[in-house]
Amino acid sequence: MTVGYLFAGQGQQTAQMGQDLYQQEAVYRDVVNEAADALAVDLRNPVVFGAPQNAQVAIYTMSVGIARVLAQELPVPAGMLGLSLGEYAALTAAGSLTLADGVQLVADRARYMAAAGQAVPGKMAAVMTDRQDEVRRLVQTIDGVYVANNNTASQLVVGGREEAVDTLVAQLKQQGIKRAMTLKVVASHTPLMQPAAEQLANRLASVPFGPTTVPVISNTTVQPFVAGTVKGTLVRQLTHPTHFGAGLQALSSLGVDRFVEVGPGHTLSSFVKQTLPNAERYHVSDIASLNEVRGALVAKS
Repeated sequence: MTVGYLFAGQGQQTAQMGQDLYQQEAVYRDVVNEAADALAVDLRNPVVFGAPQNAQVAIYTMSVGIARVLAQELPVPAGMLGLSLGEYAALTAAGSLTLADGVQLVADRARYMAAAGQAVPGKMAAVMTDRQDEVRRLVQTIDGVYVANNNTASQLVVGGREEAVDTLVAQLKQQGIKRAMTLKVVASHTPLMQPAAEQLANRLASVPFGPTTVPVISNTTVQPFVAGTVKGTLVRQLTHPTHFGAGLQALSSLGVDRFVEVGPGHTLSSFVKQTLPNAERYHVSDIASLNEVRGALVAKS
């Protein structure tokens, strides 16, 4: 059995996420308590943990907590991959970034992105189609919209100025590509995040990163993070597209044949199904799914 971990990004969070884990798993609870102390925010309070303004912090903390629970029971993973925000949890789980530094950094990153989104309102749209070359050609004809996430061969996400995204979606429908779902989020991984990227670069200057204990694949470069360039790669991530499907292929090349998604939702598991249909896939987002993974994988380890 060769396991790889996948770390969720923003978008699947819920108000009550992680609460049963906090009540029943001591290792998970210790992570939340440590993050709360480092940030001086009462993440122990379910209302605070689930508040929309704390979404990135909560997802990061939840993901690190689950990874620490799994680390006690599963073999060391052959590699890790996070989607956008999930990269910070992956780097923490792999020992490159401390929890205290990570949770404060994620909180600041969230503020920078929100401010950039207020200055230039944008949004994103998930386009479900295998006619991706057509989507890319159309994107190039519309000013202010960009390909943001290359998730699978049948799904990509575009982002940009609100009116530009609306124009693209309308033109896609005219061409028969009708499965395009708009997302009310800031236009991550596009040039609209340049102000946030500049602030993040300044913030990262004081944050220490060490080597990772296992490879963590960047979904910007599709190469393992290394200590000397990790900061530049994380800055670049805010303004450049992600390549999650290619990242899954990179983990597969390391021998990973069982993928465990940690964090809210199971979107990344669906990407595994589309990209590597023969691979086993699991997700952990609550006690029930954690116990399923224990039953399926711990006995095999």
